[in-house]
Amino acid sequence: MYGKCARPNEMSKVCEELHEMDVVSWTSMIASCSQNGKDMEALELFREMQMEGLKPNSVTIPCLLPACGNIAALMHGKAVHCFSLKNWVSNDVYVGTALIDMYANCGRIQLSRRCFDSMPRRNLVSWNALLGGYAMHGKTKEALEVFNLMQKSGQEPDFISFTSVLSACSQGGLTEEGKFYFDSMSKDYGIEPRLEHYSCMVSLLGRAGRIVEAYTMVKQMPMEPDGCIWGPLLSSCRVHHNLAIGEIAARKLFELEPNNPGNYVLLSNIYASKSMWVEVNSVREMMKSKGLRKNPGCSWIEIKNKVHMLLAGDNLHPQMPEITKKLGELRVEMQKSGYLPHTDFVLQDVEEQDKEEMLCDHSEKLAVALGLLNTSRGFPLQVIKNLRICGDCHAVIKFISEFEDREIFVRDTNRFHHFKDGACSCGDLW
Repeated sequence: MYGKCARPNEMSKVCEELHEMDVVSWTSMIASCSQNGKDMEALELFREMQMEGLKPNSVTIPCLLPACGNIAALMHGKAVHCFSLKNWVSNDVYVGTALIDMYANCGRIQLSRRCFDSMPRRNLVSWNALLGGYAMHGKTKEALEVFNLMQKSGQEPDFISFTSVLSACSQGGLTEEGKFYFDSMSKDYGIEPRLEHYSCMVSLLGRAGRIVEAYTMVKQMPMEPDGCIWGPLLSSCRVHHNLAIGEIAARKLFELEPNNPGNYVLLSNIYASKSMWVEVNSVREMMKSKGLRKNPGCSWIEIKNKVHMLLAGDNLHPQMPEITKKLGELRVEMQKSGYLPHTDFVLQDVEEQDKEEMLCDHSEKLAVALGLLNTSRGFPLQVIKNLRICGDCHAVIKFISEFEDREIFVRDTNRFHHFKDGACSCGDLW
């Protein structure tokens, strides 16, 4: 109960008072940590449980695997997978589904598909896990193939299935296909679109630059739009520099989510892209008066079973001098190849040289450089970022993947990017 109410301290006190901890007790604690963002703690509890001589079961494993996926701890996830195989619980439908989700979150969608194909029995959640994985990885073709296979197998899709299909269409830039599936929901399946489906459609139209059409859909929605609707619209306005609709979306978001700094930052970015520095300062003053600060960019990378966290502008990591030197060397090589920094992603009124220096401090670049320094050539790297990857970092990591002969996986808040041989799986559509 305390775990589901997100009260881990009270939960721990109850466990301390227990005279004897059984498998159910340990599993409850692991599930609570996994569900409340305490992923490392969940992994540690799993180890302690085994040290106590208790054997995890087919309920424990699906509770633990999300923690591995949340922080992309692939080696830990594989170890749990091996445990499930050795203990003959891998064929359990819940374990299999959790494995699909874990591998997708760790950037290994091909292993998700292998787990799915090997399942002796599948349920709707299994199909949706694979659909969601393909959508997150921007594999639109595969997602639509799975959706068709799902229907041929006799499994009826639900609203979650359509959310993944629409998301996949959005990621792949398939505007007309997305509109077809959106219309098909109610017409062919009797599923009335929910807020999340409208959110996907607004994102789909916004990515295609059809901002006015997206705004018209918002105004015609049968329910009151919330932050999940106005947010994608504002984000699209930022990408396509639509000031008029961007200001409308921002005002709505300020009412709905007055303490969300991201909305203020997006509007500020729109103003900055048009060199409207007076308006930029006005938004910053508004944030300051509310005590809001921009969320700092933060990235994680797993190296030799240890997860490292790097912040934008970080000077605390012990290898920062080497990281800075490595990025400097790479910048020289990029300039030789004709690369020019995308300084329009530094939305401050400063000199171009200063903007180039600021771009080097982005957390995903720092994490990739750390990975290059501590692994051998050809070894794949995986990075998680708490914000969306910026265009300059995207271009730089594409270059690095070819120059350093690396396959690099980056998971931002929106999707996965697979960098290999100088190209990205997103096709630059993100």
